[in-house]
This record gives sequence, structure tokens and C-alpha cells, in this order.
Amino acid sequence: MRGFDGFARDRIPCGDVTLSVRHNAAPDRPALMLLHGYPQTSAMWHRLVPRLAERHHVICPDLRGYGASDKPAASSDHTAMSKRAMAADVVALLDHFGHADADVCGHDRGGRVAHRLGLDHPDRVRRMAVLDIAPTREMYAGTTDAFARAYWHWFFLILPAPMPEDMIAADPRAFWTRKVAKQVGGPLPFDDAALEEYLAAFADPACIHATCEDYRAAATIDIAHDDADGGAKLTMPLLALWGDRGIVGRLFDTLALWRSRAANVTGGGLDASHYMAEEVPDQISDRLLDHFGSDAA
Repeated sequence: MRGFDGFARDRIPCGDVTLSVRHNAAPDRPALMLLHGYPQTSAMWHRLVPRLAERHHVICPDLRGYGASDKPAASSDHTAMSKRAMAADVVALLDHFGHADADVCGHDRGGRVAHRLGLDHPDRVRRMAVLDIAPTREMYAGTTDAFARAYWHWFFLILPAPMPEDMIAADPRAFWTRKVAKQVGGPLPFDDAALEEYLAAFADPACIHATCEDYRAAATIDIAHDDADGGAKLTMPLLALWGDRGIVGRLFDTLALWRSRAANVTGGGLDASHYMAEEVPDQISDRLLDHFGSDAA
């Protein structure tokens, strides 16, 4: 795929799952972990990685349950798709590549994985960036009529299996496209090759089920993990960026919410909707390169 020229794509065992991982095979450089969101794959980073790879060993996994990675069996408490399990996958990848730590950037669900990674494994994260999210627990707690209407999928996907799975599987391409189009509010910003990867991955019933489990975990066990943390905050520098034409920046005080969960927060809005990495990649690359720099903090 254009943008990933020179990248390898390997299947790497990470405990109970094997992940499909794109990386630029430069393990002597500081690690930069890029974690994608729903309903995408690691392809979403293709417009950012050429510049980021000049300084970093860029590691872009398909999260468990997504893309070409394994889809773990579900359990009644949704543990297999918890952000704690996904964060453990990231640690396994760092161990595989021989990195003590990494800078981490997550979009959407990937930002939620990054948040849990920073809480569970603070020594493995140098600096963090999140794209177009506020903390999960706080977003649920701050639900309004406007938010529920805009983020209807949060409440649809958590319904008990197999109701959402069966409805999505009836026409996964239509569901994917309409859900994304509602968040964009205009023409889709995706490269043709990336879009086809997203749609092909989402056509797999196992992917549909696993991604529903991701949202079920977010509304249950992930919040339980957050509550168990008490007042613990992220300690590493956190950059929070959001789309001014998206929902998060309009309906939430994003910086205030992140400051309730992290000790050192900067950030702001950009002229984009939700899929920022593919809408304004140059602006995001600039902000990430400035935040992460070239050396460990």
C-alpha cells in the first residue's frame, strides 16, 4: 500500500493471539507504536508513516479482533477484547522487537488501548498522543441526547450477541460505509486501497463479532478497570488532538477530561472530522514529530 513502501508486514505471536504488524524494520531507532481505531486497520496510518519512519521504528499492528490479526474467542465478561488485553499485546510487541519503551499514538479505539497501556505499564510508554477521543468512562458518564444520537453505534454494538452481529452481517459494506459517512459528514477521505482493506476485513463475521466485543468490553470491564485505578493518572506527557468538525470536540471539554486522567496534557482541535490521520496527515505529522521528537524523553 502506498505510504508503507519499505515496511515489512509480519504475523507476530503476542501471548494468546497472533497480530498482523506493519513496521519499517528499523529496531535501532526509538519505537513509535501506532494503534488504529474502529472500524479500520493499521492501513489508516499510511499517510503519516513516511515522515514518522525517518526518525522512528514505526510499529503499526492490527489490533486483536481487527484486520488480519487473530479474533479471540469471546467470554461472558468480554475480557478477551478488553483494553487491558490489547495493552498486553502492545507490551508483547515491544518485547518482540527488543524495545524497553515506546512513544504511542492511538486513534479512536487505539487511543483507549494507549490509555490503558499507560496505566498498566507506565514504564513502557515515553510519551502518548490520542486522536479524537476523550476517556471512555467519562464519555459514557457524560452521555447526553446529542451524544447518543451522534455516537449511536456505542449503544448499538453493546447489545447482547448476536443481535448487532446479525444485523451488520446482513450487509457489512453498507453498515461500514454509512456509519463512517455519518461521522465524516461529507465525502469519505480514504485512499482506495485503504478503503478496500477496511471493507474486506470487516466482511469477516469473526471481525464483526470481535469488534462488537470491543465495545461491550468498553462499557463493562474497561470501566471496572478504570474504577479500580482510583485516582491514578497517566504520568507521561499526553498530546490530545481532535477534529473541530467531529463530535468529541463539540460535545466534550476534551482537555479538561484528559486532565482529570493525566498529569501533563497539551493539545487542541484541528480542521477535520473524526478520521483525522487521513484528512489532515501533514498537520498531525507535524504535531506528533514535535511531541515525540527523535529521542526518548
